[in-house]
Amino acid sequence: MDSKKIRKSLSYLVSWLGLTICSLIVKVIPARYLYSFACNLSSLGYLLVAKQRKVALDNLQIAFGDAKSKAEIQKIAKDSFTLMSKGAIELLFLMDRPALLRKRVEFVGKKYLDEALARDKGVILVSAHFGNFPLLMAKLSLEGYKVAGIMRQMRDVRVEKKFLAKRTKLGIKTIYFLPRTTCVNSTIVSLRGNEVVFIPMDQNFGTGGVFVDFFGRKAATATGPVVLAQRTKAALLPCFIVRQTDDSHRIIFEPQLELIEGKGAEETISINIQRLTNIIESYIRKYPAEWGWVHRRWKSKPN
Repeated sequence: MDSKKIRKSLSYLVSWLGLTICSLIVKVIPARYLYSFACNLSSLGYLLVAKQRKVALDNLQIAFGDAKSKAEIQKIAKDSFTLMSKGAIELLFLMDRPALLRKRVEFVGKKYLDEALARDKGVILVSAHFGNFPLLMAKLSLEGYKVAGIMRQMRDVRVEKKFLAKRTKLGIKTIYFLPRTTCVNSTIVSLRGNEVVFIPMDQNFGTGGVFVDFFGRKAATATGPVVLAQRTKAALLPCFIVRQTDDSHRIIFEPQLELIEGKGAEETISINIQRLTNIIESYIRKYPAEWGWVHRRWKSKPN
């Protein structure tokens, strides 16, 4: 085994041990100490994970440039780590307490979702790796909506199995991003069954997507939501979950996005992916710490 594989195996082991220890702590810690524990964990993590910290700071500089000072950028990065830590600890705690989860998360603009479902063509919830989005899917399922989420499989199989079991227990259907054909077919089946399918479209998509403007720079973006909406006539509904000052959450539904037709198929896709990306960017600008800045969003370059 080469050194790279050894480092990767050690990284997975540390992550698994960390998750196991945190799971045990969450089971015994009084609820009133849950978020202070998460904050202490994030402070330690911010110091230790130098690579991810640098990616976050670099991305924030790309996004905001001179519009924000160095101190402001550093604060957003730290706050982002804090919210990621809160989200992880919160998941371990709330996913085993569905009644409390329902109380801690509320809907804003739910009429847009209900109106879209009344068309009986399914709903594509377009969102991002923003806020505690797994709670978004869990809340929908607990309120009686049929929910599926498209997601990438975690690299550590043990961690993936743990969270898959929790999602399944809460009634959330998991549609894995790969293999691509299986993903598309499963999504179409869900939409034709008038289900709600959660699709985050904020990560780098390499050469398979379209390049649209994101914070003033071209970013490779998945075309799936628009292509699926064209194929199934499902409604496109932007949706985001936002943490409140008391650590409760609001799920905000935007009005349905009606597709604009371009001069051809490619232009139609590009125009509408840009419109959806603009909505995602507007939420990130309003709540910058809610987004996962540790992802290399602008990694791919247009030819």
